Amino acid sequence: MRQKAIKLNDLVKIASMSALLAVCSWVTIPLPFSGVPVTLQTFAVFFAIGFIGCKRALISYIVYLALGAVGVPVFSGFGGGVGHLIGPTGGYLFGFVFTCLFCMIYEKRHKSGWIHYIILASGLLICYVCGTAWFVFQTETGVWKSLLLCVVPYIIPDAVKIVLASLIASKMKKIIKV
Repeated sequence: MRQKAIKLNDLVKIASMSALLAVCSWVTIPLPFSGVPVTLQTFAVFFAIGFIGCKRALISYIVYLALGAVGVPVFSGFGGGVGHLIGPTGGYLFGFVFTCLFCMIYEKRHKSGWIHYIILASGLLICYVCGTAWFVFQTETGVWKSLLLCVVPYIIPDAVKIVLASLIASKMKKIIKV
């Protein structure tokens, strides 16, 4: 049985989205009442999903996490190292893996329309659940307080990022054939 070779084109797409994830993660706005900064990472994840597809987006996100794990400063605040992955906000970093996997299930059936946005929002909800559960475990903060600190302030900004990422990815796909 012959294995399917990864095309150079796919490698370039994956590497480009990993780089975009790093750059977008560096754009941070710290919130005084929360331990989780606002970043453009959510935008980058959903842009990658819309632009290069869920499978390649997942691989690019895993590459991003691997780079961060070995110390390359790709995380928010130019951070890197395993400490970021196992720290209080590490669950959100890993949550996007499950977001990509969830969106992959529905990718072929719902490429546009309201259902598409509901799927993306559901994927973000999965990330919120993973991240908040990990935050609760790490900080011993109660669930409700953790939700108020780590989810509620980000719902509207993240919804805007999902819509913008989807619209921009859709337009970019028409300009750049992927």
